[in-house]
Amino acid sequence: MYICTLLFPIDPSMKYFEFTFNTAPCTEIVNDVLAAVLGEIGFESFTEHKNGLKGYIQQQLCNEAVVKETLKEFPLPDTLVTYSYVEAEDKNWNEEWEKNFFQPIIIGDRCVIHSTFHQDVPQAEYDIVINPQMAFGTGHHETTSLIISELLESDVADKSLLDMGCGTSILAILGRMRGAKPCLAIDIDDWCVRNSIENIALNQVDQITVLQGDASSLSDKGVFDLFIANINRNILINDMQQYVQCMRSGSVLLMSGFYVEDVPVIRQEAERLGLTFCHQREKNRWAMVKLILE
Repeated sequence: MYICTLLFPIDPSMKYFEFTFNTAPCTEIVNDVLAAVLGEIGFESFTEHKNGLKGYIQQQLCNEAVVKETLKEFPLPDTLVTYSYVEAEDKNWNEEWEKNFFQPIIIGDRCVIHSTFHQDVPQAEYDIVINPQMAFGTGHHETTSLIISELLESDVADKSLLDMGCGTSILAILGRMRGAKPCLAIDIDDWCVRNSIENIALNQVDQITVLQGDASSLSDKGVFDLFIANINRNILINDMQQYVQCMRSGSVLLMSGFYVEDVPVIRQEAERLGLTFCHQREKNRWAMVKLILE
């Protein structure tokens, strides 16, 4: 169920427009893709309504011509997206999201993820505290929980780890708790970098470095035993060659951020680059793949 996604922390001092997008057909995949393309043009958060999504964007960043062009070029065929918008009600959107959407979760009965404002948190082997400034990366999204499940079942002790597109850095934090070292977390967005540093401090883990950048920044970062990339299909395919250059024989690549039906094209590109497909995990049509460089 697509409930709420914050791509960036909403600034309560800013004025926002609330867009109501009606999608036909109104399906999970249509709404997920819509959120993704709107996020690329400045929309900061989304909530679901019965006919589509509501999206929020700072008034000073809103360009309706760009919105129209984005919808005109919507990547899914036979899909109609219409919209209307009003000035959004003034409120602390981050506080509203924390109270209504982010709840503690347990993955594999071994890992509990919660924020500082949660009470009566269940006990687990790995207790991760985050103050999220985005929903993607809290563990609620299927792609994050799929990789968490994989990490819980993997031997990562003393293995160097790179978390590409780290978001909240929850994956790097769990990897470090399980013994991976050293760890590097990279994200293109400054908000993610700052939130990652805060979350690493909250969990009192060491040997995690956080940097801002994209795949082009990897050329001087060395090689890693475990490379994690939870982004989206197109970026993964485009950047996979640069990921492989950060791997050695025996290095593992975990990738997610795409649907089950995308696995064949992901696998084809990976095998073209010399990676061997190990297995995939699935949850609500989302997928994660594990690959190894022989």
